[in-house]
Amino acid sequence: MNYTLHQLKIFLKISENQSITKASEELHLTQPAVSIQLKNFQDQFSIPLTEVVGRKLYVTDFGKEIAVAAKKILNEVDAINYKTLAYKGELVGKLKFSVVSTGKYVMPYLLSNFSHQNKGVDLIIDVTNKAQVIESLELNTVDFAMVSVLPKKLNVDRVELMQNKLYLIAGKNGLANKKLSKKKIFEESALLYRETGSATRGAMENFIIENKFEVRKKIELTSNEAVKQAVIAGLGFSIMPIIGLKNELINNEVQIVPIKGLPILTKWNIIWLKSKKLSPTALAFLEYIKSEKDQVIKENFDWIERY
Repeated sequence: MNYTLHQLKIFLKISENQSITKASEELHLTQPAVSIQLKNFQDQFSIPLTEVVGRKLYVTDFGKEIAVAAKKILNEVDAINYKTLAYKGELVGKLKFSVVSTGKYVMPYLLSNFSHQNKGVDLIIDVTNKAQVIESLELNTVDFAMVSVLPKKLNVDRVELMQNKLYLIAGKNGLANKKLSKKKIFEESALLYRETGSATRGAMENFIIENKFEVRKKIELTSNEAVKQAVIAGLGFSIMPIIGLKNELINNEVQIVPIKGLPILTKWNIIWLKSKKLSPTALAFLEYIKSEKDQVIKENFDWIERY
């Protein structure tokens, strides 16, 4: 046997995702590179690790056992690295975050200096919709979550960050320049929705219900970026967080449509389970956020106050 840690890591990702494509995305590698490493790893075993049925990849029972062993080996390697750094007096460990889709425009700025100051801390960030963020928090698979709407069924602590503003947005191709009433915009134009489980979709639907609009044409997209590109192309209107529209507003690719009752205002929060025993690394992160968040927000998000 002459397999490498790199091959173990790749096979573990393939096993977790049941997909070479998804594994390559998470590892930031090309699909051919992942496929080659999987073949090289497989060549060292006489028993198949994976099989393809109907163009779908499955991990065999033997492969699942190898994946479990691979995870143990990789965890031990991480432990060795952490112990080495700990003996040097450095902060070490992993921090896992689950972040709602539009939170990806905020979270990297909050983590940047902390990461540079603590090179022994590994960050794992999952960007998804609100429903899945809350599920990961409830299952205790993450240390922290970033949301704009607090979960009602979970007992959480939080650090309040900044305001989240949602406006009605249209493209620059004349759609927003038509003399349309609020009622006509929502009842006669195409409306672009995020997927079910998204906090942005929930806010948009609540606004429509409160105003008793009867929407006739819905177009659903599964990411904030997809909605934004559809708006830019003139496909329809959408209610979106302004946080992800800085460059598009500067370049006049999108326009804010003035509507009574908008913007919808919420707050970005870092949250965690009250019952969770936070690691020293997690406590250090909280201390950093509480002391530095105002400066980070001022330096990077002051532009929002102009809208």
